[in-house]
Amino acid sequence: MKFPWRADNRLSLLINGEAFFPRVFEAIRAAEREVLIETFILFEDKVGSQLQAELIAAAERGVRVELTVDGYGSADLSSAFVTAMSEVGVRVHMFDPQPRLLGMRTNLFRRMHRKLVVIDDRLAFVGGINFSADHLADFGPEAKQDYAVEVEGPVVHDIRRFVLAMLAPPEQRRRRWRRRGRAKPGSQAADQAGSGPGQAQLVIRDNRRHRIDIEQQYLQAIRGARQRLLIANAYFFPGFRLLREIRRAAQRGVKVELILQGQPDMPIARFSARILYDYLLRGGVSILEYASRPLHGKVALVDDQWATVGSSNLDPLSLSLNLEANLIIRDRAFNRQLFEHLQALASEHCQAISQAQLARWAFWRMPLVFLGFHLLRHFPAWIGWLPAHTPKLALLQPHEQAKAARSAAQRRERQ
Repeated sequence: MKFPWRADNRLSLLINGEAFFPRVFEAIRAAEREVLIETFILFEDKVGSQLQAELIAAAERGVRVELTVDGYGSADLSSAFVTAMSEVGVRVHMFDPQPRLLGMRTNLFRRMHRKLVVIDDRLAFVGGINFSADHLADFGPEAKQDYAVEVEGPVVHDIRRFVLAMLAPPEQRRRRWRRRGRAKPGSQAADQAGSGPGQAQLVIRDNRRHRIDIEQQYLQAIRGARQRLLIANAYFFPGFRLLREIRRAAQRGVKVELILQGQPDMPIARFSARILYDYLLRGGVSILEYASRPLHGKVALVDDQWATVGSSNLDPLSLSLNLEANLIIRDRAFNRQLFEHLQALASEHCQAISQAQLARWAFWRMPLVFLGFHLLRHFPAWIGWLPAHTPKLALLQPHEQAKAARSAAQRRERQ
């Protein structure tokens, strides 16, 4: 599942739900053969209800519809919500469904965190935006700042192949990928797209053969940076190798800026990131905290061409446990669009962090810094000790379960 670079793609940056949802719903309405969706979160709010309506309408006109949600992120979907779709032919899959323990979700680790949409093998969406109303500004102060990319072109075929492969039974999936040639990073096949515009590559992270693929893409890009490196990431607590390369880039004269959470949806995210601030600031890295609302983005750019948009945060969950998907992009026009947006975000909505600010809590911070760096040096191995299992993909058919329950009840009444 190492996909090669593909050239001649048309790429469009989508900022927040206001841009993302209308384009996705429009694409579903235009679908003629197939709609494939993977999402971490699907809520039964106004966004989830509209997605449900669009998928039902597509299925009713004969379109194949496959919807995959995560068993942790979408654990509260009601039977009625799912039944309305499955009764008209929408196949609803749940990744790693697990029973609750004392009302608590138990499948915290190794989650399906990807956000992918594929329409008719011609159009795809990749990013970090879930199907929930908290990605819209009218949600209020907790509305998330986030990104996705819409793509048309050869890379869409790779995204479709990947999503379909994930729907296949595990043994069939393994046989299918063994039969296919796989391009290796740095090989001629991986770089066959050359230097033209519209290049894109799908990169995934799993818990088998592709544990560090997304991290390796970041490392390679950062090591090659010459003018600028700009990362906007919601949950920033990377491994030590990545942290060190970010600092080294600044020390060799690259303008390095990090846009991190200043108003987090989870306070632990800001607390963890701030443990690293002194190390980065002393190395010449500029740190800005986005304080207008929670930052949920996972985007980055290097110099004037390389960029990435996807689902992967730079934290232990995304880098060592979750199933993720990023699109790596080599396209100057896309890079410029993303850069101009992030620069505006930084100048209008972010607060720069200085060494003087850190000095206010320097004394009690030192033990946390020591422990934090020790964790960063070893967390991939330690995280691997967490409960391991083979997550399953379950096809949800609550309407059939309801019918079976009614039949059983009728039999009991007759008896």
